[in-house]
Amino acid sequence: MPEFTLPADAETVVKTAKTYARDLAERTLATAVVAAGGVAVAAGPADMFHASFWETMAAAGIAAGGTLLKGMLARAFGTKNSASLVKGV
Repeated sequence: MPEFTLPADAETVVKTAKTYARDLAERTLATAVVAAGGVAVAAGPADMFHASFWETMAAAGIAAGGTLLKGMLARAFGTKNSASLVKGV
């Protein structure tokens, strides 16, 4: 059976329960913050509990865009093989 070797400069991530919990906590918190910001921008803070269908869709789009941006920033400033900003994830 052939042996598989990684390049010398490859960053590998060993997933453990602690690593998974940190990654999950960061992503959950980031999504909550971005979604709340999306609702505030799309519907306005005073009217966010009475948002229309299109305001709700706009909030979802803003949240998705914010999460995408956060993942891109994580790749630029964190571990290259992870979408997390937490060190070692």
